[in-house]
Amino acid sequence: MNYTPAPIPEPAAAPAGVASMLTRRRRFIILGIILLAAFGYFGFTAMQSATSFYLPVDELVEQGPGDASVQVKGSLVEGSFVRESTENTVATFTLQENGAQIAATYDGVLPDLFFNPHSEIVLGGTYHADEVFVANRIYVKCPSKYRSLETENPYDTASA
Repeated sequence: MNYTPAPIPEPAAAPAGVASMLTRRRRFIILGIILLAAFGYFGFTAMQSATSFYLPVDELVEQGPGDASVQVKGSLVEGSFVRESTENTVATFTLQENGAQIAATYDGVLPDLFFNPHSEIVLGGTYHADEVFVANRIYVKCPSKYRSLETENPYDTASA
């Protein structure tokens, strides 16, 4: 008795529509993964740039000048703001916080609430060896309480 194995049938080729559907599904999954990774990356970098830390003036003075870009928070010292002319955009002023003061310069347009005595001013820039903070950006944190400047002396701390 001679035994011959039955021939193994060739696998049936998938219809052309099914094969292209599998490649479309793979492309869709790969594209989805790429888009998800891109949105995740952009979301992460946006959150990193939105978080900003700053030092109070006294801590910056204690730390001393450096080359790194930092942010410092304080309030405007009354009568310290000087702009040489109305055509010049360079301003010099002094910030104070917890008894310490720093001289600062800024070239540009100042925010509306910059002169409000209840505002906290945040400067971004570098604190140079000559102990002048050169700001390249200014943020003004809204005061915790709004008061009419017409009805009170803005620098009277007794009524605050």
